[in-house]
Amino acid sequence: MYRRLLVPPPRTFFLFGPRGTGKSTWLREALPDALFVDLLRDDVLWPLARDPGALTRRVEAEPAGRWIVLDEVQRLPALLREVHDLIARRGKRHPFALTGSSARTLRRGEGDLLAGRALSLTFFPLTLAELAGAERTRVDSLLAHGMLPGVRSEPDAALRVRLLESYVETYLTQEIRLEAVVRRLDSFVRFLEVAALANAQVVNTSGLARDAGVARPTVQGFFEVLVDTLVGTWLPAWRRRAKVKEVAHPKFYFFDPGVVRALAGRAREPIDDVERGHLLETLVLGELRAFLVRADVGGALSYWRTPSGSEVDFVWSRGPRAVGIEVKATRRYRTADGATLARLVAEGVLQKGAVVYLGAEPQRDGAIEVVPLSHLPERLPGLIG
Repeated sequence: MYRRLLVPPPRTFFLFGPRGTGKSTWLREALPDALFVDLLRDDVLWPLARDPGALTRRVEAEPAGRWIVLDEVQRLPALLREVHDLIARRGKRHPFALTGSSARTLRRGEGDLLAGRALSLTFFPLTLAELAGAERTRVDSLLAHGMLPGVRSEPDAALRVRLLESYVETYLTQEIRLEAVVRRLDSFVRFLEVAALANAQVVNTSGLARDAGVARPTVQGFFEVLVDTLVGTWLPAWRRRAKVKEVAHPKFYFFDPGVVRALAGRAREPIDDVERGHLLETLVLGELRAFLVRADVGGALSYWRTPSGSEVDFVWSRGPRAVGIEVKATRRYRTADGATLARLVAEGVLQKGAVVYLGAEPQRDGAIEVVPLSHLPERLPGLIG
């Protein structure tokens, strides 16, 4: 078992995250005395589908202050009407934790009913801060098998691969297919493989459509589904006060490096050098996104690149502040690795700069902090916030 670091807020909240990230397990541990309504169970779902008011009657019978957990609430969005009514009539008598693996269904249904009445949190796979120190240093395993709790808790590497392949087959290609209302599974599967091969890169929608053998608007719709189901995210280009022209197209990242490899059909292959860099970026992006939620520091993530090839992998910005983070899949740091960051810091475009690399020793190169991947959890609070 892994101890998750996210702390539940003291009031009603939505908890969104892909399947398999451990939302339900975390809630059962964080709120052990809650009334747990598991909508993945048909014997729970169907009676409530026939009579949503049964939820209200059940909650009314609970003592004041008891948490109510509605797990995978997107399976029955009509229940949000009952929650909304209970909050309106009873105020804070019963705080609710509502989990979901898709914001898409809720937006189509009753998702706006709790506007202003519920916080919204995102749940991620495991982070480095939640791993034991020795496990943090097994970089090839982290990149090859990813950070899903059910996969990482399996000690056998071959079984980890099988679990990842099963995850892709039973969840991504079936449940997301239903979510997308995709008519042809083969088109969606081809798109997923091509998109995985383009992970952590600027997206060429026309090229992806050609490689996947589907229309460009179809590819755009598929990407929307991946974002809505929290399986992937866009990383926009950052444009602010730099003295040269920047690239403006976004990058796309899947939520887990192990899932990326399984989607690309590479889960059973050794990691090559090109793939390693993109997988490491995917892992670090997950760390950054989870930290922003866990530490509640706000701000936004983006990347910066010029047509000539100068690049900063990640830029965190909030108001006038901006911090650049470069990711290098190498065990040896060179001054050239932080040159773009150093220039932007000197120009005042960035306030701080850091290079994350696979070496073992922390370093400082002028204004640039050089951070081993295994040290990143301890250094993030000093970099961002």
